[in-house]
This record gives sequence, C-alpha cells and structure tokens, in this order.
Amino acid sequence: MPLPMLLRHSPTSPFVRKVRVAAALLGIPLELEPADTLDPNDTLRQQNPLGKIPALLTDGGEVLFDSSVILAYLDHLAGDGRILPTEPAARIKVLRREALVDGMMDAGILILYEARFRPQEKHEERWLEHQAGKRNRAIDALEAEVEPYSGAPNAGDIALACALGWFDFRFGGDWRAEHPKLVTWFDAFSAAHPAFAESTPVA
Repeated sequence: MPLPMLLRHSPTSPFVRKVRVAAALLGIPLELEPADTLDPNDTLRQQNPLGKIPALLTDGGEVLFDSSVILAYLDHLAGDGRILPTEPAARIKVLRREALVDGMMDAGILILYEARFRPQEKHEERWLEHQAGKRNRAIDALEAEVEPYSGAPNAGDIALACALGWFDFRFGGDWRAEHPKLVTWFDAFSAAHPAFAESTPVA
C-alpha cells in the first residue's frame, strides 16, 4: 500500500468530496489536511497560487489542482480507464458531464458566497438570478439526459453525486421535487457506494 498523498481540504467542499470519493473508489489512500482559503498565512496560497481547494500534494512533490485534474491523476495511478474511459468518444462524454456539473457547483457556490460575504441590503439580485439560471438549466439538462445508475462510476458520476449531495446540504434539497430521475439516480449511487455516505458534509 503506497503512503497517503496529502489533500488540502475543507470537509464541506463538494469539489473536495469529489476527490475523496474518487480516491476511495480507486483504493488510493489520502491524508487530509485542513485548509483555510481566507487566511493569507495558510500555506495553501504557496501550494496553489489561486488559493483554492482541493489541492493534492503528490509523492513527487507536485501540487495538483483543480478537482478534475486530480481525478485524472488518480485514474492514471489506478491504471487508466477506471473512472475516465480511454476510448476517445466515451472519455469526452464523461468529461463533458463533469464540466457541466462542476459549472453547476460553481454557480451554487457563488450564490452561497453572495449571502456569506455581502449584507442582505447589498445583495445583487441580477447576479443571483444569473447564477441561479446556470444552476437550474444545468440540473434540468442533467434530468433530461441521466440514465439509470449502472453501478460502475465514472468521473462525471462522482461529480454529479457530490453536487446533488451539496445542494441537499446547502440548499435544503430544493432540486428534488422537479427532478425525479435525478433523485432515483442519486439514491442508487448513494446505496452502491458506502464511501460516498462516509464523506457526507456536516454543518
């Protein structure tokens, strides 16, 4: 068993959860080290100039970011093709799903940050509506295209499960009522992978 690589993390980040779940499914150990993205003295800013998590410190001394790059690296370590198909058309399909989901999570995080960093009277409603539109269109698109869960997760599946779990955590599951296919898919993914339940964020 190789020594764990170090993952700079926050326990509530959906992007960190992507990496943790992928690593668990691939059998790759990780050591978790908390990171404070708002602390200018945190070494995260030297490790990742963007000051963002997740950041993975590899055995070779590299620092990898963002989550999609880290998942590609973990797949390579596991032998290629485990969560990212090697066949070009299938690979592009998975990467497209992952990109859509990551963008949806980005929009959700920006909505959350507007509330966290600006007082209520200074909220920019046009900005919030703009981000909500991205999030809602993405969820609708995923509802239209999602197929019954096969039990063989890829990077897009992992990203989607982490995004939906984060929307439950931060937005009270407001996506569920109008997206029954995604609810069924999410429940099947959750039941199939105990590592996913083990990484559930808590307040």
